Amino acid sequence: MPRPDLNLLVTLDVLLSEGSVARAARRLRLSPSAMSRALARLRETTGDPLLVRASRGLVPTPRALELCERVSQLVQEAETVLRPAEKLNLKQLVRTFTLRTREGFVENFGPDLIARVSKEAPGVRLSFVQKTSKDSTSLRDGSVDLETGVLGKSTSPELRAQGLFRDRYIGVVRKGHALSQGEITPSRYAAGKHIGVSPRDIDKGAIDEALKSFGLEREIVTIVGGFSAVLALARASDLIASVPERHTGALRTGMFSFPLPVAMPEVTISLLWHPRQDADPAHRWLRACVRDVCAE
Repeated sequence: MPRPDLNLLVTLDVLLSEGSVARAARRLRLSPSAMSRALARLRETTGDPLLVRASRGLVPTPRALELCERVSQLVQEAETVLRPAEKLNLKQLVRTFTLRTREGFVENFGPDLIARVSKEAPGVRLSFVQKTSKDSTSLRDGSVDLETGVLGKSTSPELRAQGLFRDRYIGVVRKGHALSQGEITPSRYAAGKHIGVSPRDIDKGAIDEALKSFGLEREIVTIVGGFSAVLALARASDLIASVPERHTGALRTGMFSFPLPVAMPEVTISLLWHPRQDADPAHRWLRACVRDVCAE
């Protein structure tokens, strides 16, 4: 048998990642016709159509789904092997890293992280962008270097993750609010008017499930998409906010915070990145900076 063309692995990785001949061609800087020929060779080599037309697009076959993660890992390992060893000189490093985070992360951890990065690598600039969904496309295509978040079913299995810190949800009200005086029981907490926080307009969650065990239900009068908005509303009204404690520390200045009167599991905030960045010395250094700052 002739030896397989290993360059096809790179082509297959990009095709499966993009799910489109046109987008894969742009990413590999090939013409659409050249990419179509490459797909034909892949189909002949694997004995499977890999991508089949459905409606107005292409969808992967079961064989393609089976190969997707393995091919991605093979390509990443090959890139690591072929990448020349380099000694990182932080003082001469000139680079912009993009970090995708939820509201509160920059306000709480940004100042210390920027100070450390500026001291160790003056030519490095950090760009923070808002995380509005759990979609991992930006990590996969390289437009984002690092991301923070809670691991879940929607987290792409190909991503690397490392825990940064554990957090818990607390209640927050304005100074002088009725809940700032006396014991906060489940019934007192549930009796108030609440603000929901969800980027997807979902008004029920773990807190509501916990209240059910007491036979209680809270009234959510409005839903917002982020922690800054929920705390701004709570600061200017009698509404009750429920937010993660460490994540919102700098946003809650001047407000009254209290432990929730119902049992709630802690959540682990993790650092996420794409495997292609594993062996990058500068990326490893930045990951260590983020971990150290969040551990302080």
